[in-house]
Amino acid sequence: MPERVIKEKVVCYVVANERLLVFRHRDHSDEEVGIQVPAGSIHSDETPEEAALREAREETGLDGFAIVRKLGVTEYDITPYRYEIQRRHVFQLELQRGAPERWMSEEAHDGEQRPTRFECFWISLRAAHVLQAGQGALLGRLYE
Repeated sequence: MPERVIKEKVVCYVVANERLLVFRHRDHSDEEVGIQVPAGSIHSDETPEEAALREAREETGLDGFAIVRKLGVTEYDITPYRYEIQRRHVFQLELQRGAPERWMSEEAHDGEQRPTRFECFWISLRAAHVLQAGQGALLGRLYE
């Protein structure tokens, strides 16, 4: 078995009116990839805060995000999908202007791969336990 690598990641909880911004992949089933929040890799030239704002923009197609606070750091082992431990910096974000109830977005990936297509929508914070792959690990800290 290959040695596991540690990757620095961000996870974004965008909260408004007791609701959480989530998305599903339009080209994959919920059974494969589940319901997710904006998240992704921290580039070598950016801080975790910069990565959180970038990922929220890229995955939702919206502008106007602001960091409310950092909720903490967790680790998640994504084996067997990849031999990787994700060190996740988790942030609470707010959207400083309105957003639709549901919309389609697309992440271009700088042309390095086919665009990833998302359906974005809001769910009650009480239902956020449905998040995939440990993304909901620090939801409880929203109430601290």
